[in-house]
Amino acid sequence: QVQLVESGGGSVQAGGSLRLSCAGSGFTGRTNSMGWFRQAPGKEREGVAAIFTGGVSTRYADSVKGRFTISQDTAKNTVYLQMTSLKPEDTAVYYCAAAYGRAIYYGQLLQSNKYNYWGQGTQVTVSS
Repeated sequence: QVQLVESGGGSVQAGGSLRLSCAGSGFTGRTNSMGWFRQAPGKEREGVAAIFTGGVSTRYADSVKGRFTISQDTAKNTVYLQMTSLKPEDTAVYYCAAAYGRAIYYGQLLQSNKYNYWGQGTQVTVSS
């Protein structure tokens, strides 16, 4: 059974940092890409950052460029999101997702409908 388990969320003051982790298990092969998405209350889920598995290509939402960094450890099937210079508007539930067994192209990396496995989410709260 495929599972994605996020950890590392919490509360932090504006300007602070957090590192999210997402451990994948149950995959019988390699995922095509993994990404981080977030959903704030009353808003739609948005793509934050994504990476091709085993590659170097990454994609970021404009709102987090220069502040967030996605990385991976393919041996552990784990993806990370290092978040720095956090702002109150970064407050949301953050979800890890994997595109497994389906093609995904660079321009689609931040499209949630291209991902077929999701974690349960972890809350990130940034106070001013």
